[in-house]
Parts: sequence; C-alpha cells; structure tokens
Amino acid sequence: MSDNIWSYGATSGYQADADVIGYKVEASDGHIGKVDKHSDEVGSAYLVVDTGVWIFGKSVLLPAGTVAAIDHDAKVVHISRTKEEIKGSPEFDKEKHTTDSDYHQQVGGYYDTDVTRG
Repeated sequence: MSDNIWSYGATSGYQADADVIGYKVEASDGHIGKVDKHSDEVGSAYLVVDTGVWIFGKSVLLPAGTVAAIDHDAKVVHISRTKEEIKGSPEFDKEKHTTDSDYHQQVGGYYDTDVTRG
C-alpha cells in the first residue's frame, strides 16, 4: 500500500509551480483524456481528467498517488493504472465530489488497494 495515495510520488516529476491543466493523460495501456483541473493541496492532491468520448464525456478524479510520471516537455501525465481500473472507479460528479471528503475516502480506498499490483 502507498504511504499516501493523495500525494505525488517523489519520482513522479511533479513540480509545485507547474500547471498541468490541458496535459494529455495516459493510463498504463492507452490514452484516457486530458487534465481538466488539479489540486496541489498537501495530503489531498488530485487530478480531474476529462475523458471526452472514452467514457461518454464524463470526468474522473485520480489521486496524485496514481501519477507515475509527468512529462512537462511533452505535456503528458502517465497514470499507473489501466483504462479498465480507471473506468471502474467510483462515479465522479465534479459539481459535488471535488471537495467531498467522504467521496475522497471512497476513491482513495479504491485506488490504494491497487497500488501494489505488478
């Protein structure tokens, strides 16, 4: 299990002053969308990804701990989960779930159980 699913890993390429909105987002097995919003709040950092047509125009919330690498030159965020794992995450409503601590706990539990998959 990760120490904190809501924090960027030390080797992720995260830069506190970088704005990743608009970056492409790649799961471990392909493209899933682009960053629509992000939070750098310590202990609850996340990305909101607009999935476009991939899952019918919905957005997903990804804890910072799912970020494997950020390539600032190519403007790409690599996620350490498969498209299927991301698609199966708890449904996200950006109007009410962005700051909902119960929802964050649910999402954190979903992704944290998958951290040690290899």
